[in-house]
Parts: sequence; C-alpha cells; structure tokens
Amino acid sequence: MKDPIVWSVGLAKFALAGFITLLFRLVTPLLGLPNVAPLMATELAGARAYGPWVAGLYGFLGMIMLDACTNALGPWTIATSICYAIVGVAGGYYLKNRPITVRHYVGASVVGTLFFDLVTGVLLAPIHGTPLSVAAIGQIPFTLWHLAGNSFFALFAPWFFRSVIGNCSLELRLIGLPNFRV
Repeated sequence: MKDPIVWSVGLAKFALAGFITLLFRLVTPLLGLPNVAPLMATELAGARAYGPWVAGLYGFLGMIMLDACTNALGPWTIATSICYAIVGVAGGYYLKNRPITVRHYVGASVVGTLFFDLVTGVLLAPIHGTPLSVAAIGQIPFTLWHLAGNSFFALFAPWFFRSVIGNCSLELRLIGLPNFRV
C-alpha cells in the first residue's frame, strides 16, 4: 500500500487533472469543438493508478461538475454520471494488469465511448420522446465525433499516467520533500 501522504497528494493530482479537464470542456465549444475533452483519458489513467472505484467516482463527479458549471443539472445528469462511473470502474478492471500502452488506452476509450453513447444517446432517447430508430441514426455522427475526440486524448493517456499520475518524484516535489527513491 502507498504511503498515505503520497496517496493523498496523488489523488490531489488526479483532482487537479479533473479541474483542468472541466475547464477544457467549458472552453472547447467556444472553439467550435463541442463535446471534446480529456475526461475519459484522464479517468482511465487514474483508474490504473488509484483503482476502478476511484476512477468511477472521478467520472461520476466530472459529469456532475460539468452540468453544474453549465447550469444543466437535472435527471440527465444522473444518467450521464452513472454511465461515466461505469466506464471508470470497467476501465479500471480492464487496465489493471495490462501494459501501459496506447493500444490498451485507446481500446478502453473506444469501448467506453460506444457504451456511453449507446446508453445515453440511443437507449435513453425515448425518455425525451425520440424513437429508438431515429435516435440510433441521429447518434451516428455524434458518436463518430465523440470517438475521434476520446481516441485522440487516449493517445496521450499512457504519457499522462507515467509523467503525472504515476510519477512518484512529482508527488514528493509537491509535498516539499527531496526527490529520492527508497
């Protein structure tokens, strides 16, 4: 088990990544890039370091914070938050004993995106009065855009894991201790 001080600082790095992701997600629509953010990539990198349940909580809270910042809290927030939590938990179990490679992170991101978009964009469409067939066809371009964005950021997830989340020397620097390895 990790030292509690380093563990808490590591989680602080993960929370900071969530805050930066949220800011990024709020700015991208202004740049003509709707629904493009590194949330899934950072969630999956954190899943490897802190486990599936912490990653699930990260995804769950990430969606709630986004909706809170955009004044869109409502029943839909529950659905998207639960879906992102499931992606984090499943991604954590999937990545747990696999090598830290682009292939594994992009693969997890593609499966997570397809799951998220199927549930939130197609299966829950009747809640809004949209027939499943119409939702499925209308979801295709959105899902392609979503896959492109999430896959792009997943390319950097192994780097993010090694350089930030899994970097113990960065944790020691953050708490003001000298860099050393035992």
